[in-house]
Amino acid sequence: MSEVIKERSYKNDIRLGVFIVLGFAAIVLLSRTIDARRSAPDQSIEEEKLYVTGNTAKRMSLGFNGLAADWYWMRSLQYVGRKVLSLESDVPLDDLGSLNLKLLAPLLDTATTLDPAFVEPYEYAAIVLPAVDVDAAIRLAQKGIAANPGSWRLHYHLGYIYWQRGDFLKAAETFRTGSEVPGAPPWMRAMEAKMTAQGGSRTTAREIYRRMLDGSDDPKVKDMAALRLLQLDSLDQRDALRKVLAAYKELRHECPGSWTALAPGLQSLRFSFDRQGSPLDPTGSPYTLVKDGCDVDLDPKSPIPTK
Repeated sequence: MSEVIKERSYKNDIRLGVFIVLGFAAIVLLSRTIDARRSAPDQSIEEEKLYVTGNTAKRMSLGFNGLAADWYWMRSLQYVGRKVLSLESDVPLDDLGSLNLKLLAPLLDTATTLDPAFVEPYEYAAIVLPAVDVDAAIRLAQKGIAANPGSWRLHYHLGYIYWQRGDFLKAAETFRTGSEVPGAPPWMRAMEAKMTAQGGSRTTAREIYRRMLDGSDDPKVKDMAALRLLQLDSLDQRDALRKVLAAYKELRHECPGSWTALAPGLQSLRFSFDRQGSPLDPTGSPYTLVKDGCDVDLDPKSPIPTK
């Protein structure tokens, strides 16, 4: 009897091995099918198309949905990465609208169709897609919430998308719904109040990015949130510098020719300064006087985003 059981177990192991091999073969087939149907003799004029998506990809995965979802997820990251590398300067992860990322939404959608509980693509879509296709970003977030009703974080991501779009009432509603999910932190309810009262304020933006920085496991998302927080600090600093400039102009009836002329007024500000007396932004780059000394702006080499 034991020999029969062993023989059956052996046969099951063989079948499992065959299925695994077929699964990897299906993934390779998916890759080759996509690459074969994309002509790219010149990357600058590449006409990108994705034919194997959604339920079609699910059927072709032969039941190995998790493996196929991982493949589509990695392809999404590689796709964006190649586009970013083509840029001459760094661009924040949430400002890639100029890169023509028309394959990103279907890639992420397919990854989440293959594995609806795969949370990382939903988070990535909430950060990157609003600048590319905000409607697709909303659809993906809603899809994630429907497939994972116990995830309050997906409500947070959807609220973030609405906030980015300037729809503060919808964002408030989304944060309220998310706050009712078991295990949601108390600050989700507080976010509803912030959206209703001061959705467009820098205070609310700081809260959004601080929660993102603390809560995300994706290093690139954390870097983006940290950079946006520095940008908000810089906006406050530039407002303070403009007040000093305005006071100087009112007193002297002209704009200063250098930062040293503003030294007395700058002393009250808690800034760091370089050896030339130029105030430094939060990354250590000097601010620049523009418009003949009547205004202030970031140094062109500063990593802080301009928008």
